[in-house]
Amino acid sequence: MIAAAVLLFFPFLLHAQKITGLVTDQAGAILPYSSIQLKGEGTGTTANAEGHFSMQVRKGSYTVTCRHVGYQMQEKTITVDADDVTLHFQLGQQQLTLTEVIVKKGEDPAYEIIRQAIKKRTYYKSELGRFTTEVYTKGIFKLRDFPKKFFGQKVDFEDGDTSKRKTLYLSESVALYSVDGKKSKVEVLATKVSGETNGFGLSAPQIISFYENNIQIGSGINPRGFISPIAENALNFYRYHYEGAFFENGLQVSRIRVTPKRRFEPLFNGYINIVEDQWRIHSLDLVLLKENGMQTLDTLKLQQLYTPLSSGAWAIQNQVIYPAVRMFGFDAFGSFVNVYSRYDLAPSFKTGFFDRTVLKYTDSSNRKSTAFWDESRPIALQKEEIDDYRRKDSMEQVRRSPAYLDSLDRRRNKLTVGKLVLSGMSFGHEKNRSSVFLSPLVDNLSYNTVEGIVLSPSISYSKRLDTLPMNRRSFTVSTTVRYGFSNHHLNPNASVSYRFGRKHFNGITVAGGSDVFQFNNAGPVSPFVNSVTTLLSEENRLKIYEARFGRVTYTKTFDGGLSLSGGAEFQARRPLENTTDFTLRDSKERSFTPNYPIPLSYKNIPRHEAFIVRASVRWQPGVRYVEFPDRKFSIGSRYPVFRLAYTQGIPTVFGSDVSYAKWNFIVSDNVNLKLLGTLGYQVDFGGFLSKDRLQTPDYIHFRGNDTKLASTFSSTFQLIPVYYFSNASRFYSAIYTEHHFNGFLTNKIPGLKQLKWNLVGGANALYISPDKYYLEPFVGLENIFRLFRVDYVVGLENGVRTRSEVRFGLQSGLFNRR
Repeated sequence: MIAAAVLLFFPFLLHAQKITGLVTDQAGAILPYSSIQLKGEGTGTTANAEGHFSMQVRKGSYTVTCRHVGYQMQEKTITVDADDVTLHFQLGQQQLTLTEVIVKKGEDPAYEIIRQAIKKRTYYKSELGRFTTEVYTKGIFKLRDFPKKFFGQKVDFEDGDTSKRKTLYLSESVALYSVDGKKSKVEVLATKVSGETNGFGLSAPQIISFYENNIQIGSGINPRGFISPIAENALNFYRYHYEGAFFENGLQVSRIRVTPKRRFEPLFNGYINIVEDQWRIHSLDLVLLKENGMQTLDTLKLQQLYTPLSSGAWAIQNQVIYPAVRMFGFDAFGSFVNVYSRYDLAPSFKTGFFDRTVLKYTDSSNRKSTAFWDESRPIALQKEEIDDYRRKDSMEQVRRSPAYLDSLDRRRNKLTVGKLVLSGMSFGHEKNRSSVFLSPLVDNLSYNTVEGIVLSPSISYSKRLDTLPMNRRSFTVSTTVRYGFSNHHLNPNASVSYRFGRKHFNGITVAGGSDVFQFNNAGPVSPFVNSVTTLLSEENRLKIYEARFGRVTYTKTFDGGLSLSGGAEFQARRPLENTTDFTLRDSKERSFTPNYPIPLSYKNIPRHEAFIVRASVRWQPGVRYVEFPDRKFSIGSRYPVFRLAYTQGIPTVFGSDVSYAKWNFIVSDNVNLKLLGTLGYQVDFGGFLSKDRLQTPDYIHFRGNDTKLASTFSSTFQLIPVYYFSNASRFYSAIYTEHHFNGFLTNKIPGLKQLKWNLVGGANALYISPDKYYLEPFVGLENIFRLFRVDYVVGLENGVRTRSEVRFGLQSGLFNRR
């Protein structure tokens, strides 16, 4: 199919002439991305952002049509002989006439037109239920302005250009887009990225269908989506105004102005053109603003132009998206255009064609020659795009030189106070694709009542074994030395990790040495937060023991969303006691607690050894993949993730003193409810199969948090001490739910809708036995200044309200720092 598509897509490469030209309005203003077609031929091209166009044709006579949203279509008849032909289309704005329309008394005629379009929506939604089309995509993203520094770091694009205006990204791709009902697949035949010889450009040929009720545009713009102007319930959200009608190819087309009834709703502004009597979309020109629920962009303009096919069905001809954003001093804008051609409405798909791979970059798709692109692209490049390709391609050659790589290392490897204290320092060596990372002081320095001041610097060395940007093979060697200035214990340890696998990720890690562990090895208490509470409020929540250990883990990933993990660990565990009671604020109301997890235990663990093996399987059915010539990447699924884990403590091996077996089964998912928000949940079951001999670290633990700073709600109980519900029961169940309304409800509340503070709520619950269960509902506001959230949480133990408090969260996760 791919070979056939290539042959079909480039029929004019030999013995062809060119039709070139320019598209403007009658005043000479450029009309970007206008559609130019050879009438009756089924082929055409699209003008670029400067209005220029070019296409290959054979000798002969042609009628050339030119269309642009909001302008009159124009036709020109030409004869192509031995010489190329140049055309200049000057389009006049569509002359709208107020035609006679039967309307209800006092009602704008647009409403009846929209009602008719809504009635036909489901029919046109499935009109092209099975087809293939060839899609050319060009994306460009530019900067108009940017700050000199960002978070204290100099902004340097390392391109030798000091001007504020620059092209950040430029790519092109040619793809075959196949659809059969709800199944779709994209095969990228050719792709290129400016300045990246081995790069794979953006290919997103999916049609944004306004026949859908809810319009999803990209990812991260608004998880709720946006309501189509002809959605089933659109009349509840939009105002419509009949601007008039125009005629094209004998069809009357009504121009409708759409505006939101209320601000701060996920709605469009602009125009939609509806074909009279057929009640289908002819074209549209719509805009989204920041107040329409966009989370990152400031504006997004979307234009679509449909065209009739020989079968009588209509298909989209081109689609252009113009995003713009201003954030933290950066001012960026761009355009992403799709040109659709060569529709096949009766394709033949081989059995198994629609597999789990939804986007595939074919072999050598990023190796096409300059001549290939010059002959095949339907949109002529602008001068600045040609210059960008040439400049960045030249820079890429320079960047491969040893001298440049050394200079790059010198610039990037400069020591700064901010890196040393907050983010860590990385020393790269580009020539051999390696780097050394020093952990930041905020992670290295802490305080607790067992060790006193703790210094735990770590250093890691990483090397990429692949030459391609999307690294899959690498190894990392890390070492940490931990020293407590009060108990004078030195704990060094190291680990070696190797990542490998061509199509799927696999990895193995070996670690060993001596370290300090929390009794819950998952580390629920942040050393950073514990240092603050210990020094300022005399609350030492961190409970730890010391162990000499050795560990090996292995992970292998398969097709179909399946991955297996296994490993073994030995710990020679030793109890630790408090050695200091120093605090900056001595509280008369409390004193430091012993170094064991009350109320789970009222004495410390004995010295003992533990040999533990673990096995787990993770499966997410329906996983979809993006496939490159030598590797695959999962892009998720609409189904939940299932995890099954088994842990066994084996006695006598290496003198092990533990003997137990426990299991755990988890189902989790994040469900996009579109306009209603996003629901996340996790259901957790488990228990002990046997428990002949076990110690506190081997218990089933749950994440608790009794500080004012919220931990992750989707896996933490906010009002209970860390080890309050730790147990060795034969069965337990827990559920965590969190619903992000993403502006639903709050976009109707004065004040909150202007601030864009969003409602969030949920409940976490735990069942251990008929006389031991717990419920913790919460409700709050998030997206406060884009960073913070505040929640009111209530705790009910065995049906009795025991506690209610406010929790403060920081969405960047600073308070969860390990």
